Amino acid sequence: MTQEGQGKHALITGASAGIGAALAEEFARHGFDLVLVARREKKLNQIAQSIEKKYRVATQIIKADLSRPEAPTLLFDELASRSVTIHALVNNAGLGLSGSFSELSWSAHNDFIQLMGTNVVHLCHLAVPKMREAGYGRILNVASVAAFVPGEAGSLYRALKAFVVHFSTALNAENKDNNISCTALCPGLTHTEFHDVMGAREEFQNRFPGFLWMDAETVAKQGYRALMKGESIHINGWIYKLGARLSRALSF
Repeated sequence: MTQEGQGKHALITGASAGIGAALAEEFARHGFDLVLVARREKKLNQIAQSIEKKYRVATQIIKADLSRPEAPTLLFDELASRSVTIHALVNNAGLGLSGSFSELSWSAHNDFIQLMGTNVVHLCHLAVPKMREAGYGRILNVASVAAFVPGEAGSLYRALKAFVVHFSTALNAENKDNNISCTALCPGLTHTEFHDVMGAREEFQNRFPGFLWMDAETVAKQGYRALMKGESIHINGWIYKLGARLSRALSF
């Protein structure tokens, strides 16, 4: 039986841990060769070696800081130099900011917007023409269920995730006749390094009960399946689906 990814490459950003690493495994399980991108080269090498051994697919790594404006262009220049055509793009790289809008520096906000917004769009803009030429494209933009929840004061995170959701649905509609689909994946609370980097793991675990938490592997499996089905938005978990619907209803 032919696998979906046979003869195709998937580019996954933020692939050194958490949902990104789980998505790398999921794409490899379905036969995709991988290009893994993140800042931590050692972690990327470890994940690449493990995936190659387990799934017998080819993996390549590229160290890059996607909070830099030039990063998407440099990344696709590097792919061209390696003669790699990207058939699937996963925009997963992200971070959280700890502190209020007014307390944090503009530099921190600017890097955050570049990473979570501008460069997501830039990578899609670079990838879609190549996908049209290939006659096949799948784009998974990792957003968050936070996109559907009324924002806390000064929260750029929720605003940017809402932007990613709306952008993804528009991109999906624009390319539906080109065998290119785009899905906004919207997980809720997920056990990853994300909250550790923010220094807020204990706070979040104390605030939210265990049944609200998901594991990265489940999120990745559901996200891959939704992408291949052509869903424009996928919210992980029935409780989060219900919460998003209620939030939408109450916002009017």
